[in-house]
Amino acid sequence: MISNGLRVVVTGAGRGTGRTLALAFAERGAHVVVSARDPAAAGRTADLIARDGAGTAEAFRCDLADPDSVRGFAAALAERTDRIDVLVNNGAGFLPGVELGDASDDEIVDTIAGAATGTVLLTRHLLPLLRASERPDIVNLVSASAEVGNHRLAAHPAYYAAKHAQAGFAGILSHRLRAEGIRVISLYPPDFVPDGPRGPGDPLTARSVVECVLFAVGQPRDCFIREFHFEFVGESDVAQSGPPGP
Repeated sequence: MISNGLRVVVTGAGRGTGRTLALAFAERGAHVVVSARDPAAAGRTADLIARDGAGTAEAFRCDLADPDSVRGFAAALAERTDRIDVLVNNGAGFLPGVELGDASDDEIVDTIAGAATGTVLLTRHLLPLLRASERPDIVNLVSASAEVGNHRLAAHPAYYAAKHAQAGFAGILSHRLRAEGIRVISLYPPDFVPDGPRGPGDPLTARSVVECVLFAVGQPRDCFIREFHFEFVGESDVAQSGPPGP
C-alpha cells in the first residue's frame, strides 16, 4: 500500500506519462518532486498537484542529457530532504527515424545521454537518499524496444541503443541492490496511447502503465517485482508503429 508522506521523485514529469505518474502518487498523499527539462512544464504539473492532489509537490529543472544539470538537481534535493522513497526514471526523449542518417549527431548524443547516461548519473547521485529510506524503490520506464529481438518500434537506432543501455543498468542494479532491500522495478511497455478504452483488444494506455507502477511500489517489502513485460495488440509492422506514449 502507498502511504501518505511518501517522498517520490519523477523525471520527465512535465507532460504525458511522467505527469500522470506524478499526479497519481500525489492523489495518494505523496510529496512529489517533479522534474523536467522545461521548468515551466514542471511547474504546471506541480500546480495541478497543489490544486487537485491530496499530496504536495515541488518543481525542478533537470536536463538528463546534461551532467551538470543532473548533479545540480541532485544537490538541490539533498539540501531539502533527508530521504527519497521512490525514484521514477521516466524522462527520456523519443527519437524517430529508421535510418542512421535520419538524425543528426547532436540528436543521437542527446538521446543516448538523456536515457542512458542521465539515468545512471541521477540514480548514482540520489542513491544515498534512497538508502536513507525504510522502503526504497527505483522504478525505470524502459521500453519494449529494449527487449531482445524486438524490432517493432519505429524509432531511431540510437533510441534502441539508449533503451538497451538503460535496461542493462536496471538489471545489474537490481541484482546488486537486492541485499540492501532496494527494489529496482523496470517496465517494458510497447506503444501505448494517452487514454482510451481498456478492454483486452484495445491498445495499452498510459493509465494502465501507471497503475502497474503503483501496484509494484505498493507491494510488501518481501515482494520484489523485477520487470513488467506486455503483449502487443495485433501484428502491425514497424512502419505502423509510433513512439511509446507521450
